[in-house]
Amino acid sequence: MISDILAIAGWIGLVAFAVSGALVASRKQMDIIAFVFFGTATAIGGGTMRDLVLDLPVFWVKDTTALIVAAIASALTFFVAHLPQSRLRLLLWLDALGMAVFCVVGAAAGLDHGAVVAVTCGVITAVVGGFIRDMMGAEEAAIMRGEIYASAAFLGALIFVLLHGVVARDIAVIAGTLAAFALRGAALAFGWRLPVYRAKRGRSREEIGL
Repeated sequence: MISDILAIAGWIGLVAFAVSGALVASRKQMDIIAFVFFGTATAIGGGTMRDLVLDLPVFWVKDTTALIVAAIASALTFFVAHLPQSRLRLLLWLDALGMAVFCVVGAAAGLDHGAVVAVTCGVITAVVGGFIRDMMGAEEAAIMRGEIYASAAFLGALIFVLLHGVVARDIAVIAGTLAAFALRGAALAFGWRLPVYRAKRGRSREEIGL
């Protein structure tokens, strides 16, 4: 049985991702229908992929409440998106919150299939929605810019899985969520990035004896 705190975390993540998706539509100066589309797709994208991978009924098809909440949050953003001083900054922090929550929610959904699958489901749930949002908004996704994003989701999911069954489940949920959010937040605050691959000059035909 899913603990109350995990359920609450799931709703927080859903709304955070919905608003982050709607804010992309605001930055592109789109209409309210686009706000709802962007926000809803962002909110349900990762969970949809997770459920398909686990061969489970897709959560928003089984219970449309999540779909309705995401749509309402996205629509409301249309009327208040002009209020923040920096919509991009708000988007990034809401995205970090949604990622941190969903990496644990996704990991919890995959626990019955073992630790490796659980952590993988955590990363999928946390990352896919934001990836869909950025692709629809014609923006480069965070995971393609060498940013600490998927790695933060991995850390959060891993900590939750390692602590699950060792400490109270609520504590494992909080620890995993805080770890993912702290790492992503530090990356945003201090500009941390992962090392990226740098291509080296290939050897000439003469150098390889051809």
